[in-house]
Amino acid sequence: MAKSMSFLTLLVSFLAIAPCCFCFRTSGGYLYPQFYDHSCPKAQEIVKSIVAKAVAREARTAASLLRLHFHDCFVQGCDASILLDSSGSIISEKQSVPNKNSARRFEVLDEIKSALEKECPHTVSCADILALAARDSTVLTGGPRWEVPLGRRDSRVASLSGSNNNIPAPNNTFQTILNKFKRQGLDIVDLVALSGSHTIGNARCTSFRQRLYNQTGNGIADFTLDQSYAAQLRSGCPRTGGDQNLFFLDFVSPTTFDNSYFKNLLASKGLLNSDQVLLTKNEASADLVKKYAENNELFFDQFAKSMIKMGNISPLTVSSGEIRKNCRKINS
Repeated sequence: MAKSMSFLTLLVSFLAIAPCCFCFRTSGGYLYPQFYDHSCPKAQEIVKSIVAKAVAREARTAASLLRLHFHDCFVQGCDASILLDSSGSIISEKQSVPNKNSARRFEVLDEIKSALEKECPHTVSCADILALAARDSTVLTGGPRWEVPLGRRDSRVASLSGSNNNIPAPNNTFQTILNKFKRQGLDIVDLVALSGSHTIGNARCTSFRQRLYNQTGNGIADFTLDQSYAAQLRSGCPRTGGDQNLFFLDFVSPTTFDNSYFKNLLASKGLLNSDQVLLTKNEASADLVKKYAENNELFFDQFAKSMIKMGNISPLTVSSGEIRKNCRKINS
C-alpha cells in the first residue's frame, strides 16, 4: 500500500510540472503553451504589446490578423505560408482570390518578427506569431482568451492553388463550406463557432453583391436577407462599381467580439451568404446558431476550443520547415 501511495504521489507531482499537460501531439512532435518559456520568455508579451498598439491605431486590425491565421491554417496547415511574398519558385498565396485586395496588415507581423529577432534571434516562428496574434486580437476586442499551443515551424513553400481551393468563399453553398472544414479535420461545431469571428471586421461589396441583386442567377435578390437591411446595403453597394466599399460584418457591435453575430443571423441580417446559410440550410448548424445567440459564454468557450483545434492543423515541428528570419521570405 505504501509503494502504491508513493507511486501515486510521484505521478501527481510529475503531472503538476509536466510542460505538456496541455500539449497537442502532431505527426512530428508536440505543440504546447510553454514552448518559449526558456528560449524566449518575453515572446508572448512582445506579440501582445505590438498587436495592442496596432489595434488601438485601427480597430479593424484585430479582424485582419485573426483572418490571416485562418487563411494560413486552411492551406497546407498552420505554417505561415500566407506570409511569403513571391520569389524564385514561390508564387505567393497573397495573390489568390480569397486574399488579393483583401488579406492585410502583414506589416504588423513584420514588426512583431523584427522585435522578436532582436530579443531572441532565430527562435520564434512566424507561424506561432500568427497564432498568438489571432488570440490577442480576439482578447483585445472583448473575446475569450485561451492558451495557445506553440512550437510550429515555418514552411519553405506556398500554395496558390491550395489558397484558391481550400478557403471557404462567401458565396459557397453550406455543404461546400462544411466539406472544406471537414477536409481540415474540423466539424460542424467548429464551422459555426469559428464563423462567429465575423462578429468583428468588414467585408467588401464584391463579397455579397450577388445577394442584393442576383442571388441565383435570375436577377432576384436573396429572399433570406431582411429586405430593409438589403435596402441599406444597396445604397453603398451598387449593382456595378464600388467593389472595394466596406461594410461591417456585424453592424450591431462591429468592433466588439461578442455573440451579436448570431443574433443578426436570427434576424436575417447576416451580411455574407456564407453567414446566413448557417441558419437556413442545415438543422444542426441552425441549432448551434440559436444556442450561441442565447448564450455568449457558450459561444466563447467553443470558439476558444475550435481555435486551438484549427491551430493544430498539420503544423511543421521539430526539424521540419525552418524558423524564418523574415516572415516574407525563406532563409537563404
